[in-house]
Amino acid sequence: MTQPIPPITEDDIAQYLANSPDFFERHAGLLAEVHLTSPHGGRAVSLQERQAEMLREKIKGLELKAAEMVRHGKENTTIADKLQRWTRELLMIREAGDIPGAITEALASQFLVPQVAIKVWAVAPEFADEPFAQGASDDVQAFASSLAVPYCGNNPGLEAAQWLVDPASAASLALIPLRAGAAPQAFGLLVLASGDPQRFAADMGTDFLERIGELASAALGRLRPVVPAAVE
Repeated sequence: MTQPIPPITEDDIAQYLANSPDFFERHAGLLAEVHLTSPHGGRAVSLQERQAEMLREKIKGLELKAAEMVRHGKENTTIADKLQRWTRELLMIREAGDIPGAITEALASQFLVPQVAIKVWAVAPEFADEPFAQGASDDVQAFASSLAVPYCGNNPGLEAAQWLVDPASAASLALIPLRAGAAPQAFGLLVLASGDPQRFAADMGTDFLERIGELASAALGRLRPVVPAAVE
């Protein structure tokens, strides 16, 4: 008994056409006879016209991606310029005691951060009575040292938020630990705050904030005690 021949499926047809690139060359007239439904208005169009539509849509998508890449490139250039200006300002500060204030003022003005605060501890004796060296409890210092990367998120009433001028209006925070190189212990904490809950969202990247912390830490190193060189 002859076994029934299985019906040809759409997948069979698609595979055949994929494996037979010269099919439409041998049956060129078929291209003009095949009509598809256009997604624009539901009208029937020829295969060539539908292919042209698909190509135009693809080109439009590529143009949008290119425009987005250009926009991101311009934004990155703007950020890099601001970071360069901020770094230059830090390098030009003559008095070490002026550095914390310069850091907060420049971050607020250059990067439009509504509120900025900073505390530094374990400073040299001549800076121990400065406002920036006061008010950081042992808990805050331990918290800062526990941060491997900056904290970003809402304001659950953290003690460091109380350093801000208006803590109640801080809907999101970025807490950046300040360290001397790769030291595990932090010697300070930088607080950025915004009334926008999404400005410092918990899922945001922290690479840029880490660079801010590294530059600020390097500048603030002038406030720390000078360690005598070891005598051989």
